[in-house]
Amino acid sequence: MAPLEVILKRFETPDEIRIFEKGRFEVVRLGGMSIGRATYEPGWKWSEHVGKASGQTSCYVEHVGMVVSGQATAAMDDGNVIVMKPGDLFYIAPGHDSWVVGDEPYVSLHFLGADSYAQKQEPK
Repeated sequence: MAPLEVILKRFETPDEIRIFEKGRFEVVRLGGMSIGRATYEPGWKWSEHVGKASGQTSCYVEHVGMVVSGQATAAMDDGNVIVMKPGDLFYIAPGHDSWVVGDEPYVSLHFLGADSYAQKQEPK
């Protein structure tokens, strides 16, 4: 019988950190999953602070996550805009922009899309 295993990790010591202006994205790999934590300062906007470096105006990563603190938009390419607040669980399809709402930092956990986020992506 194989020994049982427990692995503990924390975002304070992530496996990878992606830093960009007004934000950072930390990735922890655990049990075959990649989990991300996004932290954005007030004034952060995806198209300006992440997408601009690769010439993209829309994020083409599919996201499933949860808002921990602060507020941000999900602005879909079709014009639909929603505000995400603490405690909200979210699914965001590819083809969107996002920005922090208000003057509080925004923090969210990402359970889908963490491997691809803030990396060069091609439209699908």
